[in-house]
Amino acid sequence: MRFKRLWAIFNARNREFFRDRAAFGWNFLFPFLVILGFSVIFKGDYRSQFKVGVFPIPPGVSVGQAIKKLPYAFATFKAIAFVGFETRMQGMDKLTYHKIDLLVESGTDPVRYWVSESSPSGAIVEKLLQGALAPADAAQRLEKKDVKGVQVRYIDWLFPGVLGMNMMFSALYGVGWVVVRYRKNGVLKRLKATPLTAFEYLAAQLLSRIFLLMFTLVIVWVGCDWIMEFKVYGSLLNLFLVFLAGSTCMTSLGLIIASRGTSEEFTNGLLNFISWPMMFLSEVWFSIEGSPAWLQASAKVFPLTHLLQAARKVMNEGAGLLAVMPEITILCAMTLVFLLVGAALFSWNK
Repeated sequence: MRFKRLWAIFNARNREFFRDRAAFGWNFLFPFLVILGFSVIFKGDYRSQFKVGVFPIPPGVSVGQAIKKLPYAFATFKAIAFVGFETRMQGMDKLTYHKIDLLVESGTDPVRYWVSESSPSGAIVEKLLQGALAPADAAQRLEKKDVKGVQVRYIDWLFPGVLGMNMMFSALYGVGWVVVRYRKNGVLKRLKATPLTAFEYLAAQLLSRIFLLMFTLVIVWVGCDWIMEFKVYGSLLNLFLVFLAGSTCMTSLGLIIASRGTSEEFTNGLLNFISWPMMFLSEVWFSIEGSPAWLQASAKVFPLTHLLQAARKVMNEGAGLLAVMPEITILCAMTLVFLLVGAALFSWNK
């Protein structure tokens, strides 16, 4: 090994990086934006890990007033966030689908509470509630009520999120990053000299990625279902159509990123900037129930949010095609916008 050759390559790569102003600047800007974003989303030094629903909360009454009769140690525990509901039906719906971990009825003595037996977090919150009282008092002041109806397992709620997250990364990176690399290597410039049109090239990229996404989805679904035996209360065909609409939408989003640019480093940073907030705010791993209203509204701009809402309606609630048509319509509208923007911005060589 010659040190001179090693030093020449080392020096050339460093110059290439520093001369790429977009990538150089993004390496400093992206971490700052991530930290700033999370500081806004999770205000304060302590983030609540558990969510407890409280009902009834009439309009104009704060949740803080409704929880005064709960055990003091439980009501003031920083790891618990309390979410108010006007009726028990609303709270039970959130509890069944793992939006909250435990549901309590305010103003009762003993305190009535509901917890899903299939929720790991619910079991922890129940222990916290019981531990806030002396053992003798807990038996007298607490009354556990049965959750009627079908209890959705947490793994059944989580599974669509994992599939959607995998689809998101594959769509964005499989199109956005790869096409930018082709442009940087001069592949697109050579394709421009052929009769191939930009529309034909983008359409081929779109159809290829959708096929690969759906093929991967089916294989992963069959393998995981064979191991875990997932419960699907709705139609598998409807669920397939939901994922098809979602894969088309996110692939179209990847085409916008692929439309311009020759810097792989900058593209990678841009993809991270889009995918990470989408993953956290679209309820892949956990619910954002109880978060500020503006944050829940912001999550609606992400296609993954609508994909997971529709998929969970079909899989966990047994919803029909008409029930998820609003989400599918939004995904189709986003797809149309992304395709028009991507086609308008597309360049073969810059």
